[in-house]
Amino acid sequence: MILFFAGLILYGVILNLREVTLQDALLEKGLSKLNDVRLVVDRKNYRIELYSEKILVKTYKAVFGKNSSTLKTSATDNVTPIGEYKICAIDTWSNYHKFLHLNYPNERDAAEAFKQKYILTDELSVILLSVKNNECPPKETKLGSDVGIHGIGKYNAIFKNLPFSFNWTNGSIAVSNENIDELYSVIKIGTPVKITY
Repeated sequence: MILFFAGLILYGVILNLREVTLQDALLEKGLSKLNDVRLVVDRKNYRIELYSEKILVKTYKAVFGKNSSTLKTSATDNVTPIGEYKICAIDTWSNYHKFLHLNYPNERDAAEAFKQKYILTDELSVILLSVKNNECPPKETKLGSDVGIHGIGKYNAIFKNLPFSFNWTNGSIAVSNENIDELYSVIKIGTPVKITY
């Protein structure tokens, strides 16, 4: 069993050796810098696509929430939400190396949750106020808000080298520590992030 697991990790290491750096990806595309950066998160294909304007610059391997449902209804359901979001805060002291917070739930999420009676009027009002003020939504509502893109943290050497996709997060999007460092270097507060299925 130990040999099998070691073989899996070794195979994953070999696969990761093929990954190009962001700088190399820029050179391959003939770009000197990124403009109008946006991210497209593809849950179906386990990846994040980094765009500069309309040019796909680089693709990152990603994993998601433990629950594969397409509808997030609570802070504890472990579902990665689908929709259009923005980076609303950046945490460089996270247990997951770095954490790029998304403005989930946004206005659309809150309106749908209210319509379905997942949240009450006061929770809807608090979420809508955070949207109006361009802030990260409050964690105190039933929908929560601790969703974003982050690294793996101290288990990076193991999880990044798995040759298969293993969804393990609470609903966030996880990439290797090295990849979150690259994303951190080019995103800012307000960078758009579209999550699809």
